[in-house]
Amino acid sequence: MTTLIESEDHKALRNAVAALGARHGRDHVREQLWSEAGKLGYLGVNLPEAYGGGGGGIAELSIVLEELGAAGAPLLMLIVSPAICGTVIARFGTEEQKRAWLPGLADGTRTMAFGITEPDAGSNSHRITTTARRDGADWLLTGRKVFVSGVDIADATLIVGRTEDARTGRLKPCLFIVPRDAPGFGRRKIDMELAAQEKQFELTLDDVRLPAEALVGDEDAGLLQLFAGLNPERIMTAAFAIGMGRYAIGKAVEYARDRTVFKSPIGAHQAIAHPLAQAHIDLELARLMMQKAAHLYDAGDDAGAGEAANMAKYAAGEACAKAVDQAVHTLGGNGLTREFGLASLITAARVARIAPVSREMILNYVSHQTLGLPKSY
Repeated sequence: MTTLIESEDHKALRNAVAALGARHGRDHVREQLWSEAGKLGYLGVNLPEAYGGGGGGIAELSIVLEELGAAGAPLLMLIVSPAICGTVIARFGTEEQKRAWLPGLADGTRTMAFGITEPDAGSNSHRITTTARRDGADWLLTGRKVFVSGVDIADATLIVGRTEDARTGRLKPCLFIVPRDAPGFGRRKIDMELAAQEKQFELTLDDVRLPAEALVGDEDAGLLQLFAGLNPERIMTAAFAIGMGRYAIGKAVEYARDRTVFKSPIGAHQAIAHPLAQAHIDLELARLMMQKAAHLYDAGDDAGAGEAANMAKYAAGEACAKAVDQAVHTLGGNGLTREFGLASLITAARVARIAPVSREMILNYVSHQTLGLPKSY
């Protein structure tokens, strides 16, 4: 049974991470915050203790990301490195892969990016064309990826490719660890309007030769291994959005308390107060679904977690966008100044509705998988 009340350990973790975020704040230097969070054990709180992690789960890691975001210092690579890549390696990696990667992912000394999206595949993962073929004991990986975060700061990228099933001849998804300096592995920075410290890249893989041990997990496990990383990604994106929304509402509430027009603070007027209250309620509701999704995932209920993770990501993205919009309107012209730091969130909040899966695809999932309506795609 999911508990609605956080444990004392979770409250302590939330308070400690909030304090760390407050020390660094909106003008944080990503490398410094990442390093300190790693030393304090926050980056690997979801990874196994046997490999240097905290022994917790996505529930704990989502608290870390949410509280850093609420302090104006979100770490986007938390979604990618420990949540997606760390989880997949912890669940399906070989002993050698676990020893090689998990301690570094846990303490922040190593990071890993994640490449799944392709220029021509979009949300249809069945159209992924990055393929791996055997060449003796090695693999040769060829294809393209887009919108891959943090490749320039990552030691390797976990690439979703496809291999041919020897029994059916059909292509099935497989995961490969590709070192950043692998011959034939190229990257190009995408010119984004989004003002984020973590950059986005397009990747090219031109017959990248990988040893047999670069394959993560069982060659035949396919979608099971892939969704072991995608469900945490959705939960963590929800945490990212909720933290961002809380930061925006916090700034707006502070301003509404202090800004006086016509002899009273603007926050005394219901036209200002009620939309902020509604935004807060929406964020709290989204957090409940995120906590449910994290609980189900950590309990090993992958099917239940898939449904809840999609709903959590949808709810959090919508709540975040509304919260940021209302915060900017509360500040008026000041909401667009660099001093108050809200204008840049307008673009960032939109990301939470688009990535890693669009709101429309989530509605497709819920209408088809949950409600049992006919499939439209």
